Amino acid sequence: MLDLLLALVVAVMLIGGGVFTFLAALGIVRLPDVYTRMHAASKAGTVGSGLMLLAAGIHSLDAAIFTRALAGFVFFVLTAPVAAHLVAKAAHAAGYRLTRLTVMDELREPRERAAKKR
Repeated sequence: MLDLLLALVVAVMLIGGGVFTFLAALGIVRLPDVYTRMHAASKAGTVGSGLMLLAAGIHSLDAAIFTRALAGFVFFVLTAPVAAHLVAKAAHAAGYRLTRLTVMDELREPRERAAKKR
């Protein structure tokens, strides 16, 4: 009975991770600009890969492997959003334009003020 429950938990986590990873890939292909693509890749990709990593750790039934999987999940959660933020900031500084659908660009105003001071 416990084996069946464990298998169901692992299966649900793997399917959920696969769905999130698919949505991240779909977002990279379908979204209009580099900023929204990065958002899809970093958020959905992190959740998807983290779920699959934790599922593999649970499936192993080994505390050492589960600890490594949990450490990998924590590493994903801590680094992916920070990396996406820094890449988006660098893309903005390099001049990548936002889509026409974007309502507000909060980074443009400080850059324009800095340019006027020079």
